[in-house]
Amino acid sequence: MGMFRPQMPRRFHHEYIYHDERKEKLDQMREKAKRELGIAPEKPFSPEDIRGKFFEQTTHVKRRRESKFRVGSTAIILVALLLLVVLFRYLLKGQI
Repeated sequence: MGMFRPQMPRRFHHEYIYHDERKEKLDQMREKAKRELGIAPEKPFSPEDIRGKFFEQTTHVKRRRESKFRVGSTAIILVALLLLVVLFRYLLKGQI
């Protein structure tokens, strides 16, 4: 029990419930065969590989990106305000 040796907590040990040893052995055999044949292993994951894939799969976003005529929302608002100012000046000129 020890007054001079404090009790340590139990170590965490997790056993997988759904572990397939056969699949793991098959994967190891495949990797070994690829190495023996000289086939290069799959390249590691890189975020650059998936960049832009979402936009390629959605048709409406792709269409919008590929359209040549792009007008920002601020430009539309500015044109609308300009038209309103011109309209009000025209209406006020008629009253005076």
